[in-house]
Amino acid sequence: MNLHEYQSKQLFARYGIPVPSGFVASTPAEAVDAAKRLGGAVWVVKAQVHAGGRGKAGGVKVVKSTADVATAAAGMLGQRLKTKQTSAEGLPINQVYVETGSKIDRELYLSLLLNRDTGRVAFVASAAGGMDIEEVAAKTPEKIIRVEIHPATGIQGSHCRTLAFGLGLKGKQVAQFEQIARGLFKLYMDCDASLVEVNPLIVNGDGDVIALDGKIGIEDNSLFRQQALVEMRDTSQEDEMERIAGEADLNYVSLDGDIACMVNGAGLAMATMDVIQLYGGSPANFLDVGGGATRERVTVAFKLILNNPKVKAILVNIFGGIVRCDMIAEGVIGAARDLGLHLPVVVRIEGTNAPQGRKLLAESGLDLIVATDLTDAARKVVAAAARK
Repeated sequence: MNLHEYQSKQLFARYGIPVPSGFVASTPAEAVDAAKRLGGAVWVVKAQVHAGGRGKAGGVKVVKSTADVATAAAGMLGQRLKTKQTSAEGLPINQVYVETGSKIDRELYLSLLLNRDTGRVAFVASAAGGMDIEEVAAKTPEKIIRVEIHPATGIQGSHCRTLAFGLGLKGKQVAQFEQIARGLFKLYMDCDASLVEVNPLIVNGDGDVIALDGKIGIEDNSLFRQQALVEMRDTSQEDEMERIAGEADLNYVSLDGDIACMVNGAGLAMATMDVIQLYGGSPANFLDVGGGATRERVTVAFKLILNNPKVKAILVNIFGGIVRCDMIAEGVIGAARDLGLHLPVVVRIEGTNAPQGRKLLAESGLDLIVATDLTDAARKVVAAAARK
């Protein structure tokens, strides 16, 4: 689950991390009121969406009058923002964040995430922060600083100094950075975060270190104990089908292709998508119905697939280990009848009771295409999609 920038900054402030003053607004009038409450002569109006790259996409405007605040807010609210991190449709802008303008002397980068190879939380930092941090990481990886935190010790002063000196901070900035780093680490642990990112972390005109932007991702598996954060959830920023799948305890990710996949097991699902692409097709989704696939789960999965207007054909690829293939076949047949499937469906089942399952599919009277193996299934579903 992701948080908006303004929500991230609210958490930053609670953990002693300095941020510019700001207010969230849902209308141009509220944006103007926010600017007046903040005072000053320069404000920044920021589109609130769950995606990076807002500045390059026109989602961040620096303005110098309240009239321009209203114009900037009106130009964003109700629109969809498309960045390199969104789909082609973009994400809806329902709110803007109006904050005091900051004089920027230097732009730095700082984040925390889990290094899954070592099982430790890692700080990632760079003196080359700002809008082009991805390019910095790709082209000049030597500019990226990494410091891992051992779970037995937690964050130490030596960790903070290593990062601060690597970022070229000095004097009072080192102490300010340590306060920020310790606050971010505690926030990360307390909130069960999967990512905490500050880009940019700036040195302002007064030489102070401030978090100018903020991004927080919360580990979905921890939400049962993070109810206060769950209340911050903005479902308008989430893929609707992924949200519905999550409620049904299915693992679903939308993709841009036209061949839908229904598979049991994440590894098999990845292999299925690879083989589809190998034979010239393009997957429309990742969909793992789990090892305990039932008729009910298969029916929900088909409903998800049919909600996607891009889908031209469906590939069901099931390996019957825990679950019996004849039970899956009954589920596919029942779902096809209940939903009145109008798309070609290719079914490959293997494992426990596979022969009985194939017999049920062949005798169902439905237009189901039975495949003998994964290669055969991929060829058949790619051909079926091409005919639609």
